[in-house]
Amino acid sequence: MGWLFLKVLFVGVTFLGCLYPLVDFCCSGDTRGQKPNFVIILADDMGWGDLGANWAETKDTANLDEMAAEGMRFVDFHAAASTCSPSRASLLTGRLGLRNGVTHNFAVTSVGGLPLNETTLAEVLRQAGYVTGMIGKWHLGHHGSYHPNFRGFDYYFGIPYSHDMGCTDTPGYNHPPCPACPRGDGDGPSRTHERDCYTDVALPLYENLNIVEQPVNLSGLAQKYAEKATQFIQHASASGRPFLLYVALAHMHVPLSGTRLSADRRGRRPYGAALREMDRLVGQIKDKVDRTARENTFLWFTGDNGPWAQKCELAGSVGPFTGSWQTHQGGSAAKQTTWEGGHRVPALAYWPGTVPINVTSTALLSVLDIFPTVVALAGASLPQDRHFDGLDASSVLFGWSQTGHRVLFHPNSGAAGEYGALQTVRLEQHKAFYVTGGAKACDGKVGPPRLHEPPLIFNLEEDVAEAEPLEEGGAEYERVLPEVRQVLADVLVDIAGDKTSRADYTRDPSVTPCCDPHRKACRCHTT
Repeated sequence: MGWLFLKVLFVGVTFLGCLYPLVDFCCSGDTRGQKPNFVIILADDMGWGDLGANWAETKDTANLDEMAAEGMRFVDFHAAASTCSPSRASLLTGRLGLRNGVTHNFAVTSVGGLPLNETTLAEVLRQAGYVTGMIGKWHLGHHGSYHPNFRGFDYYFGIPYSHDMGCTDTPGYNHPPCPACPRGDGDGPSRTHERDCYTDVALPLYENLNIVEQPVNLSGLAQKYAEKATQFIQHASASGRPFLLYVALAHMHVPLSGTRLSADRRGRRPYGAALREMDRLVGQIKDKVDRTARENTFLWFTGDNGPWAQKCELAGSVGPFTGSWQTHQGGSAAKQTTWEGGHRVPALAYWPGTVPINVTSTALLSVLDIFPTVVALAGASLPQDRHFDGLDASSVLFGWSQTGHRVLFHPNSGAAGEYGALQTVRLEQHKAFYVTGGAKACDGKVGPPRLHEPPLIFNLEEDVAEAEPLEEGGAEYERVLPEVRQVLADVLVDIAGDKTSRADYTRDPSVTPCCDPHRKACRCHTT
């Protein structure tokens, strides 16, 4: 493993020379104004209806609503999958899980991660001269070469996976509550809560390859992210090089952070308090962009999937996308499903002077589009030896067009059937389900998988709640069905002939990060 640490040390010193003037060889020249900067902010488990600009019932997103008024809001924007790792892999590769190999979540003990033969957005932009940084939740492999520093990011500060995957000293809110970390050496009475809490590892906080805090204090994590993000923007701007900053927030995934949440003087629920905390964090990042590189920075905000309905009052809002057909069958129609509540997410684009202000776009777009769009705007080139599922959405962003995808495919993310399988097809305003199923709901019920041949087809323009499928044999159904079958057959043939990857989901306790390998719940001091 020694060569890995030498490699990341070299990367860290090279980039830190730009962040902190230790050396000056990386900071010569001034390319500002020639290439745009990019800030991509990804919320976790945020519902479409959590954004006030989308859903008037929400009053907790003042900064995001202001961004919507000053930029472009997308109301038909979709995650590439309905759970964490596959959605993030698609954001960074522009490819569906059947191509990039990431079809379900990685665990604390996962040996692998995003396959090493997949090219990330950060790798493409770094090759084009960009300084690249990532802050927040990675969840694409933390062992060996799968760490962010080896996937194109010069700088990394964050947690390696979801913050419920490892107990914490301040667990915050969860459902059911997660006890505090054991205080012993991993044996005896300190392990009495093992059945109720993740006690195999205390959640680590990384800065590059160093664990700087373990377990991380979740109540202060948002502010740490804001500080590191603003520092990165400041120092990268001063270096004279264009930059890419990818911020993957812990919000709104449970446990909801902050010990003060229960003390909301207005009596509002903890979810609203956490939503306001996230909104303030985004506002701090936007303010820094405005003060530092306003005219030359494109800020893109979206989410990785819909809300986690299983968490009851600690889950977000799907807005009108209730998936009524499924909920009447049982189970949730949000995260982990291919119903609209599982993958239709809030999305905003902000770039003063370039993206028109106060525009609502109805273009059908996806997280898959971030990769090809950013690469095109950066004047870089897509890798030539593979196919992409995203498109360059520049014409939509600039207000020249309302045309996005004609077809999107929604893969299974855990509610029913084979992981990654393209079970649902979006064709313009129509959506066809070959498999339906509900994730675990707040009441504990799960909707069993059901095969549909011919598929259920809904018209989303007339039925956003997905309550009543079109009548089989009716004129509209018979008109849409042949084309649905054709586009699905075409993409499966394309994937079969493409350069595809296979992720390693093997588990081994030895890959679990820990400051002290002799302790189950280890701690270290901030350096």
